[in-house]
Amino acid sequence: MRILHVTTGLTTGGAEIMLLKLLSANNGVWESAVVSLMDEGTIGSKIAALGIPVHSLGLRRGRPNPVSVLSLKSIARQFQPQLIQGWMYHGNLGASLASVSMQGRVPVLWSIRQSLYDITRERRLTRAMIRLGAFFSWHPANIIYNSQISARQHELFGFRTSKSVVIPNGFDSQLFRPDSQARHQIRRELGVGMDAILVGLIARLHSVKDHSGFLRSAAFVTRVHPSVYFVLAGSGVNKEESALRSLIAEHRLEGRTFLLGERSDIPKLTAALDIACSTSLGEGFSNAIGEAMACGVPCVVTDVGDSAYVVADAGLLVPPRDPEALAQAIDHLVDAGPEQRRQLGVAARRRIQTEFSLPTIAHRYEDLYREHVGTALYTKC
Repeated sequence: MRILHVTTGLTTGGAEIMLLKLLSANNGVWESAVVSLMDEGTIGSKIAALGIPVHSLGLRRGRPNPVSVLSLKSIARQFQPQLIQGWMYHGNLGASLASVSMQGRVPVLWSIRQSLYDITRERRLTRAMIRLGAFFSWHPANIIYNSQISARQHELFGFRTSKSVVIPNGFDSQLFRPDSQARHQIRRELGVGMDAILVGLIARLHSVKDHSGFLRSAAFVTRVHPSVYFVLAGSGVNKEESALRSLIAEHRLEGRTFLLGERSDIPKLTAALDIACSTSLGEGFSNAIGEAMACGVPCVVTDVGDSAYVVADAGLLVPPRDPEALAQAIDHLVDAGPEQRRQLGVAARRRIQTEFSLPTIAHRYEDLYREHVGTALYTKC
């Protein structure tokens, strides 16, 4: 079975990471190739290391290039896939375009991995792609969402309800696991004591992730717990970001807050945390929270998207845009002590292994692939 994956880009993000995880869990069941409409980003080399061809079309944001469409069709004709899967809005439409160049019927699947609370938060071109996606949503055999909330929101926006399939994110509990050595290494790197409590927010810099709300909560927490430090990591979350520096100064968090930027050692960094947070104002299915739970780290999450379902009784839930409620939840876990946090973390890891293990999720994709490839072959016969 040959599957062509067409993605908008391959920078570090939820969709790109899930694509990488899915390909790594393949175990030779199907032959794959990947087309990035933009460049190889940070994920392309990791996919290539799996022995999977990666083609980059070099598109730039806001600059459509008809020549790239011809390149996409050429790649598709050479690879002769039995199924084409798109990833993200631009990649979904690219997958449908690629299928047009194929002889015979090649089923197309779309993947949408974000919520749609407010389309005005998106870039102008992305808004146009979403509207085009809704109009052409009759074309794919299925649209795969990673959360129930994402499916409902897109259906209300005009995406075909009959096409919806929900497959949640999957997590490698061997890669993301409790690691006492990482706990010591990260604290030495940060220059804090081994008894320091680390509260983390791992998320790219974007208004929807509400870094400002997290830092405001941190200010409340430090008034009560002087042993707590705050770790922020993700694309754009670095010392060069003046807005973050200003917030840290405003809330008097200098020396207590670490801006680590985009890291290549997320499993180790996550395992070093005592408490993980998600302060998102809108979310589908948070990879960062699933990874923290797999590491046995108790989580405090805002009640958006499917976060309440993912965390269940293995973490704490707070309203979005409520820094005081977030601070109170963090205070509660700090006061609970290491043993109660450990017990909550054990329950969190068990939930990931039971409900969201990568092998289980990969099998659900395989079943969907086989369903559509089998139907296409039967139709040709």
